[in-house]
Amino acid sequence: MANEAAPQGTANTNNLAETVTKLGQMQIDLVKNVLNASMEAFQSVNKLSLDVAGNVANAVNQALQSISASVASKPKA
Repeated sequence: MANEAAPQGTANTNNLAETVTKLGQMQIDLVKNVLNASMEAFQSVNKLSLDVAGNVANAVNQALQSISASVASKPKA
């Protein structure tokens, strides 16, 4: 009878070790996926903010050119 319990105990230990390993791998995958999603979101926001900053700079530049052109074209009295 003692011999019959040992293989069952070994199987239970192996199953427990396998389950713990799977849980650990799942946690690692979860952290990796969260980090990847966070980086993708950050990159999207960063690109968007750079695009907006570039558009604002272009608009200001065009406004300054228009002002300069209007001032330069006025006849002197």
